[in-house]
Amino acid sequence: MTAPALNSVAWFEFGSDKPEEIQSFYSQLFDWNFTPNHDLPGVNYHAAITPGAPRPGGGIFESDGTFADYAIFYVLVADVADVADTIARTTALGAEVLMEPLTDASGVTFARLRDSTGNHFGIFSAPAPTN
Repeated sequence: MTAPALNSVAWFEFGSDKPEEIQSFYSQLFDWNFTPNHDLPGVNYHAAITPGAPRPGGGIFESDGTFADYAIFYVLVADVADVADTIARTTALGAEVLMEPLTDASGVTFARLRDSTGNHFGIFSAPAPTN
């Protein structure tokens, strides 16, 4: 099983108050499967598993109408320290932090940013695999 390369797009996410409709659409279109993910307390999330993938590659964040719908990609960085370093480098390049780093129950740390032209994107680090 190959892990995603560092500094590459390694996760996607939809934010929506219609998660069932998104699941139905992409399940029918691309044969994606979805499973509940409760790694962050109080967050309703559905991990997306694409055909042939060994693990989820994205997901749906249920908004319950608290924010506008969105689609975003996340870039994998080396570790938690690299999340902070990437945020510093990003802001030095004229970007804005939209969501400060959070760490979920599985040890994934992520943040959301807006690049210098207004596009939203995210960064994340995953915990080191255990043997």
